[in-house]
Amino acid sequence: MSRVRVGGFSISLDGFGAGPEQSLEDPIGKRGRELHQWMFGTLFFRTMIGQDGGSDGVDQEYADRAMRGFGAFILGRNMFGPAGDDWGGPDWKGWWGDNPPYHAPTFILTHHQRPPIEMEGGTTFIFVTDGIESALEQAKAAAGDLDVKIGGGVETVRQYLRAGLIDELHFALSPVVLGQGEAIFAGIDLPTLGYRVTEHQATEHATHIVLAR
Repeated sequence: MSRVRVGGFSISLDGFGAGPEQSLEDPIGKRGRELHQWMFGTLFFRTMIGQDGGSDGVDQEYADRAMRGFGAFILGRNMFGPAGDDWGGPDWKGWWGDNPPYHAPTFILTHHQRPPIEMEGGTTFIFVTDGIESALEQAKAAAGDLDVKIGGGVETVRQYLRAGLIDELHFALSPVVLGQGEAIFAGIDLPTLGYRVTEHQATEHATHIVLAR
């Protein structure tokens, strides 16, 4: 049965999923890259960017799971491009080059209409202007028996959490204190929403925590 999942979502010890001052130069905010150090050295990540080598083990397993088994993805507007109405310019097609890592229909939540963009490797960006429920309905139809991933950013995950539409979440708790940024849990009562910890494993680089309802 198809599920709605969050996977590989990195957060700081003080609960931020992105740093402050997101921009074209810092798409996940100042110091945002520090949250993802656990993933950068894995076999999964190095293969994804066309490099050899990479670590195996717990971090690798969670990194691989974060992109495995999905038939569609949902991303917030800023996950596709820098903030603003011009989408980074007329030729902007995302942060990832010609072959994004999704390889499946990828639905972008936005208030600005734009025609779908077909990319290499099977990724098609589809822009949804009528809300999170519509995006999820379309993503489930596209995914078939596979899962749907809520890929971020922070506010997108929060919207789906508040609506009770996420079945499982994997957070990678990084040993980093940001002090400011986008808070993932502010005003959200996970136990009341029905979530409980079902897995937790610590490595040198992160503590991996899975919550499910």
